[in-house]
Amino acid sequence: MMATAPQPSECVIALPGGWVKARKFEDALRRSGDALGGPFTSVLIQVPADCKLMVDVIIRLLSFCNQAAAMTKRIRLQFAEGSESLRGYLSRIGFFDHLLPTVEVHPARPLFSGADLHRGGNSGLVEIARFSGTKAADHDLVDNLAATAHRSCVARTDAAALKNAVFTIFAELIGNVSEHSQSSLDAFAVLQTYAGGNQVRMAVSDSGTGILQTLRPALQAKGDAAAVLSDVHLLVEMFRKGVSRLDDDSRGNGLAACASHAVRFQAELDVRLLNQRVLLIPSNNVFQPNMAYSQEELPLLWGTHISFSLKIA
Repeated sequence: MMATAPQPSECVIALPGGWVKARKFEDALRRSGDALGGPFTSVLIQVPADCKLMVDVIIRLLSFCNQAAAMTKRIRLQFAEGSESLRGYLSRIGFFDHLLPTVEVHPARPLFSGADLHRGGNSGLVEIARFSGTKAADHDLVDNLAATAHRSCVARTDAAALKNAVFTIFAELIGNVSEHSQSSLDAFAVLQTYAGGNQVRMAVSDSGTGILQTLRPALQAKGDAAAVLSDVHLLVEMFRKGVSRLDDDSRGNGLAACASHAVRFQAELDVRLLNQRVLLIPSNNVFQPNMAYSQEELPLLWGTHISFSLKIA
């Protein structure tokens, strides 16, 4: 590891080695303290040489870094010697292209963007795309994500239906960010096929108000019984039945439609809220509270971060 000395009032986040999925990433955040919500003025993220970040973790880390920078905290990403493979992959999918300029990278940012050089050259990858409440996503982004998921899962007998489901899911999630995120920071979408792991992972990450912070006050205002549910139960009900913040129950249930599409294909659904992460595993073609696994009392992370994983075959 390069010798970058911790500073006073600095939060040090040590990412683990090996494959880092959402749970390991959140454990690393929790061990370090509350980097965004605490009194820290500086954040140091240490990345070991053998660290391999899953793509949904990568855009979650990207949002985290940009949020810290937006809060005027000093933030440094410190890659260990021997981490060239990971840094090359991060460049290839566009991570550094979307990292705010004030985020320090050690030993250095890449001279060229691998995403710009090779965009579209991998049939199982959609490089990180950005959008926000004030900047719409590229018009072909959702089509590209759905087509890539279809290519990745073409061995499945239900591949054509899966393509339509992925289109619906991303159209809803990206549309929600544009409509509700209330953040000046960019949101991100990405898709990566892991042939060795027999799965395709797709994720959307935003730095907005947060899905429950938008929904719960609206439910309280209209006297909806769902307003008193715990975060986990409210989230499950949102994805299982649909819980609308609007008086018109025919509107505002897009996430339930997403879940109904996802569960048909036995997709696991991972949701990171402000201080909590929930993993929903399908059971009998529905998401049930007793199949929701939660990490609670996590450090602050603004926004909503949703990922799906599907079996390739």
